[in-house]
Amino acid sequence: MGFGFRRRRRDYYSLAPFQFFISPLYFQISKFDPLNFRQFFNFILLEIGSSHSDLTLYANTKTISLSGTGTNESSAESMAEPSPPIPNYLVSPVYPGDQPLPLPPLQPQVCSDPQPRFLLPFPKRPSVRVTSEYDSDSSIFFHKVSSKLLDGLAKIKLSFQNNSKGEISDPQVAFSSKHLSIHYDVEEQNALIRSSFDVGPRLHLRAAHDVKSQQGEVTVLADLADPGYALEVSSPVPSVGLPRATFKFPLGEVSLQEREEEEEVKRPLSVNGILKGQALNGVCTAQYNEEELKLRYSYKDEEMSFIPSISLPSNALSFAFKRRFDSNNKLSYWYNFDTNYWSAVYKNTYGKDFKLKAGYDSEVRLGWASLWVGDENGKAKTAPMKTKVQFMLQVPQDDINSSILMFRVKKRWDF
Repeated sequence: MGFGFRRRRRDYYSLAPFQFFISPLYFQISKFDPLNFRQFFNFILLEIGSSHSDLTLYANTKTISLSGTGTNESSAESMAEPSPPIPNYLVSPVYPGDQPLPLPPLQPQVCSDPQPRFLLPFPKRPSVRVTSEYDSDSSIFFHKVSSKLLDGLAKIKLSFQNNSKGEISDPQVAFSSKHLSIHYDVEEQNALIRSSFDVGPRLHLRAAHDVKSQQGEVTVLADLADPGYALEVSSPVPSVGLPRATFKFPLGEVSLQEREEEEEVKRPLSVNGILKGQALNGVCTAQYNEEELKLRYSYKDEEMSFIPSISLPSNALSFAFKRRFDSNNKLSYWYNFDTNYWSAVYKNTYGKDFKLKAGYDSEVRLGWASLWVGDENGKAKTAPMKTKVQFMLQVPQDDINSSILMFRVKKRWDF
């Protein structure tokens, strides 16, 4: 075996005889110094665990042959006809002037216990919400347990009440999804089924059915071409007359419905409707229902609201006045000219979760004060510690000694 060099072409060092045995290590082999042969072969013997024979390396200046016994022999007579270097495509070539790469530290291989694998992924446990509410006025606990199923596609809810003796009453089970909802009353053994789905891009269908009474209603809603316009037709099941038709438009809606057959009624159809429009920097509303017309005007700015209203043909006139002193203090006053009844409410808020309200109602001759912990109109999950508390004090004007202090607590747990 000879060694040689060529000055006008790039030389390579190769592990051609062992490229099929140590190919998984070629990423680490390419980082060794081509002249540090002792370090190179110690690494090879350490990784493959046995000695090898007939290993030939072609270097830039010399060639060294090693046998399985560990002896080195060189022959200078073979320089007459040097053999061309054998390129190794698994090892990166080394060019003159390249700096040798340091030996990377050997990383110990830690064999971890194989994790069990399942053919199908184990379903994630759905979250469970428990809400309990207590009202001191009725001394009744109201409980609700709900859980979302199938990654939120459906929801199941169980609700019931119990008194101070622990007696359970009014148990109900509800199942709801995007297109179907079922409400079952255990005591009445009755179910109310509701369904809604889209027949087309502009056509929607809703249906409701009471199982015990064998009655229901079917509603078809059609969105017209222009935005804000729609036609709704609903009919009871089984049908007892003409369906109710409602036409909706941006300023309000008008509905036609057949009246019940009575001898004193002259017109077979009843007209109901509502109309809204801008007038005098406010909103004017006209509502017609059962031959009674209510006219209402609402003016509102950042500090004041003024809302007069009148009913025809009774000519009942009333107005509401609201004054906002700042972002936390507000006063509301309502007066009815027909009955001379009035009421006033003062509201003060402390941040987002605390509210104090006090008022008086002349119709029932009662003064009251209420303290809220948590948003009055919000849910328990947004309240501090997911708990809503309300304290109310009622003071009758005619008998102050019979004042009553009531409270209501609502708590939610998430599991």
